Amino acid sequence: FRSGVLALVDEAQALGAGARRLLFLRDGGRAKGINEPLLIYECHIGMAQEKEGVGTYKEFEDNVLPHIIQGGYNTIQIMAIAEHPYYGSFGYHVSNFFAPSSRFGTPEELKHLIKTAHDAGVRVIMDIVHSHTVKNLAEGINRLDGTDDLYTHPGGRGEHPQWDSKLFNYGKNEVIQFLLSNIRYWMEEFHFDGFRFDGVTSMMYWHHGNIESFDQWKFFRDGVEFDAITYLQLANCLMKKINADSISIAEDVSGMPGLTSPIDAGGIGFDYRLGMGIPDYWIKLLKEVGDDYWNVYQMWHVLNDRLPMVKTVAYAESHDQALVGDKTIAFRLMDKEMYFCMATNIGSDIIDRGISLHKMIRMFTIVNGGQAYMNFMGNEFGHPEWIDFPREGNGWSYKHARRQWSLMKADYLKYHFLNDFDEAMIKLIRQYPVMQDLYGWQLNMDEQNHTIVEKKGGLIFVFNFHPTACIADYKFYIPEPGVYKIILNSDDLKFGGFGRLDPNQEFFAMPKDGHYELSIYNVNRTVLVLKKVRD
Repeated sequence: FRSGVLALVDEAQALGAGARRLLFLRDGGRAKGINEPLLIYECHIGMAQEKEGVGTYKEFEDNVLPHIIQGGYNTIQIMAIAEHPYYGSFGYHVSNFFAPSSRFGTPEELKHLIKTAHDAGVRVIMDIVHSHTVKNLAEGINRLDGTDDLYTHPGGRGEHPQWDSKLFNYGKNEVIQFLLSNIRYWMEEFHFDGFRFDGVTSMMYWHHGNIESFDQWKFFRDGVEFDAITYLQLANCLMKKINADSISIAEDVSGMPGLTSPIDAGGIGFDYRLGMGIPDYWIKLLKEVGDDYWNVYQMWHVLNDRLPMVKTVAYAESHDQALVGDKTIAFRLMDKEMYFCMATNIGSDIIDRGISLHKMIRMFTIVNGGQAYMNFMGNEFGHPEWIDFPREGNGWSYKHARRQWSLMKADYLKYHFLNDFDEAMIKLIRQYPVMQDLYGWQLNMDEQNHTIVEKKGGLIFVFNFHPTACIADYKFYIPEPGVYKIILNSDDLKFGGFGRLDPNQEFFAMPKDGHYELSIYNVNRTVLVLKKVRD
C-alpha cells in the first residue's frame, strides 16, 4: 500500500532541494522567524476590500498586505484559495484542488502576491481542505468515472452528515497520491510556506468528532480512522522534505495524543494545533457571566490548559466567530452602540467597556494561550459587523462580505485606538520572548479585585479585569529587586483609555519578609506591562 506513496515522498525529497529557500528579513538578511513566534494574520482575498464586490490578489497585495506588514504580523494565512463553485462556502467545498480560485485573479497574480510577501519577510500559508470534497456532479471529482467510490467511500460512509460533502477514502493508494501531489503542487508551484489543515478532527475519526467528549479510551479505540492518520503523517513528512522550514497547523478539537509529536516517535507530525477552546471560552464568558463574576483562576486555567510539548496557536477569534450566526468579540461587547457611539466626541459606558475588554482579551490570549497567535482580518480594529457572503437569503448582497478599512483610518472614530494597541501588542511580543516562555509565573491571583499578576518573557503583566476596582498602592511580590517602568499600558490615551497612569513613573521593588514587593496604582479594566530597567 505504502510503497508508491513513499516513492513519491522520496522523489519530492530529491526535487525539493531546489524548492527550499530561506526567507530573509529586510534588516540585514537574518533568516526569518528563527527566534520569533508565529504571528498569523488570517485573511480572505475576496472580502478583503472595502467595495461591495469580490477583491483580487492584486488589490490585496496593494491595499491589505502593507497593513499586515505595518501591524507586525510575520505570517499570512489565506483562506479559500482552491477553486470552489459556491463563494459563500468560504472555500470549504473545493471542486478543483489544483487551481487557485479564478474569481480572485490569475495564478500569476497569486504568485506575485506571495513573492511580495516573502520579500517583506512574511510567510504565506494556505488553508488546505483535504478533509472532504464537494458533492457537485457538474464540478469536481465526485463520480468522475460514474461510480461513487473513485476518490471517496461508497454509500453513506462517504457522506459527511453536517457538511453536505463527500469524504475521501484514505485507504486507497491513488487517493493518497492525489492529495500528496496537491501539497507538493502548492508548495513548489506557488511557494506556499505551509498549510493550516482544515477539519483534522473529522478526518481522524469515523464519528467526525460528533460525540459528547473525548477521553483516553476513545482516542485510539473508538472510531479512529487510521488510514487518515497515515495520510496526515505522510503529508507532514512530504512537507518537510520539500521545505524543512514549512509550517503545518492542525484544526483539531479532540486533543489527539501525538498530534504534534515527531513522526519517527510515533506522532502525526504537525508543528502546531489550533487552540479552539480559547475563543469558545471567551464567547461563553461574555454571553453567560456578568463582569462582577469573572473568575481569575478559571481564566488562567483555560488559557494555560495545554501540554508543554504541544505547540498551540492561540486566538481570541477567527473567521468562525465572525461568520453570520455568530458575533465577533467587539460586536458582542458593544453591539448596536458601535453604529452610534464610536465617534471620539461621544461618551458611552458600553463603548468604554468594550474597548477596554477587547484590548485585555487579546493581550491575555497572546500572553498565555500558546506559542503562536492568530488574528482574523479586521478584528484588530474591532470591525463592527459580521461576515455574510452573497446568497439568496440576503438578496445576493456583498454588504457584509467586505472589510471597512476606512473606519480604522478615520481619526474622529475610536476604531484606530484598537488597531494602534494591536500594533503595540504585536511589537512587544516580537521584541520579548513572551510566547517562547511556555507558561507564566503566577505572582498574584487576586479573586476579589479580578487581578492576575504574572511574570513571563522577563516582563511583569498586571491584568485587572474588575469593572470598577481601582486600587492605589497595590502591592505584590516579585522575584527580584530593581527599578521597573511601564512599557505598555492599555489605559493610555493613545489606545482609547483614560490616561490614569504616568508613563514616566518608576516603581521600586522594596524588600519585605525576605522577598521583594512592588507597589503600583492598579486601575480597572487595564493591562499593564512592566520591565525592569535597572538594578
